[in-house]
Amino acid sequence: MRPVLILQHEPAQGPGYLLQCLRAHDVPVHLLRPDLGDTLPRTAGAFSGLVLLGSDHGVNDGTPWIRAEQALLIDALRHSRPILGHCFGAQQLARAMGAGVARNPRPDIGWRELWITPAARGLFGGEERLLSFNWHYDSFQIPAGATRTLFGSNCLNKGFSLGPHIGLQSHLEVTEQGLRDWCAHGREELRRGRGVTVQSETEILTALPERLARLRGAAASVYHHWIGQLDRPPVFGRARAA
Repeated sequence: MRPVLILQHEPAQGPGYLLQCLRAHDVPVHLLRPDLGDTLPRTAGAFSGLVLLGSDHGVNDGTPWIRAEQALLIDALRHSRPILGHCFGAQQLARAMGAGVARNPRPDIGWRELWITPAARGLFGGEERLLSFNWHYDSFQIPAGATRTLFGSNCLNKGFSLGPHIGLQSHLEVTEQGLRDWCAHGREELRRGRGVTVQSETEILTALPERLARLRGAAASVYHHWIGQLDRPPVFGRARAA
């Protein structure tokens, strides 16, 4: 099997539980840090799929590596390479599919109950709700032809899917150590943003084993489904890129 390309953008926002799932399925991975200057391939042809993780940056920042990621995503869509985006990565995917990304009315940071749409419940193991971890300021529009999979009270568009491509405006990949590192990295940000939709570090780190156990069931279902699309010939029309 060709490797999955993982694009990581922050030291505290790694592939976490997703990497465990990929290894459990014997899927080889190739990880790059475009924000640190790693050169992105011009084409996605050498990979069975692409994963984009979160970032402190926004997709509209216009930095060269963000533009390079967009070009790679458009190429991946043209060649039907399954894409999985988390938060910033989902915004990049939505934008590559021609949808807009803009500031959300409020930041959304912390643990949230999200609603799973009826059409997407099979993707999330048959559940009606998802306990998710969130840390974002922007949100995407649902791309044309895509299905909304998740919605929340602080942000309407929390997830979408189109063929083998999945965008999540939340983090299913987080681990306990990863969350502790992330909170330490963003401690001043949490202090400044404290409010109705921004949890404190203490609130985020409370009851982590129980919360992560709940998250794992849905994450395992989503990741198993996405991994099942890798290195398969498309059975649908190619996604139309912007």
